Amino acid sequence: MRVFGFLKVYILESAENASLYLPPSGVDGVPGEVLDEEQVNLLKRAFSMFDSAKKGNIEKEKVRTILTTLGHSYDDTELDALLEGEDPEQTGTLNFDSFCRVAGHFLESEDDEALQKELKEAFRLYDKEGNGYIPTSSLREILAALDDQLTGDQLNEMIAEIDTDSSGTVDFEEFMEMMTGD
Repeated sequence: MRVFGFLKVYILESAENASLYLPPSGVDGVPGEVLDEEQVNLLKRAFSMFDSAKKGNIEKEKVRTILTTLGHSYDDTELDALLEGEDPEQTGTLNFDSFCRVAGHFLESEDDEALQKELKEAFRLYDKEGNGYIPTSSLREILAALDDQLTGDQLNEMIAEIDTDSSGTVDFEEFMEMMTGD
């Protein structure tokens, strides 16, 4: 299913707060580890703080300090092995991509169960009458609010892709597929 990138953005609203969820975008060259945009930005800030000479490299030993500062636990032996693997020439430094591959290994990602719980809560907020579906007219309003540049034709195309059974409603399965791209 082709879904526009911003469509995967949804707002979790509650009386107390609103948060924005962006699905994982990943970092090029990080095999097996998917970092979301927030994690990448956090790692960029941390990397920049320790790249005081602004050469695009940090000392390998600074990774321990960064992980500890960010509150992430790590196994020393595992970290040492990852650091050695990312520094085959034994320069004692890592570039940002290598740093992401090492640090990404220890960052905690949201598990599927927690994601499904958040999505159920978001769905419940939009299923105001508790019918088990969101009318496509409501979804149209949500999408239009997320991007006021969308034309009517674009909205129709998006709704058609989401409402796979053409029922005029979006059930939880369709909502999950829209939000996760699965």
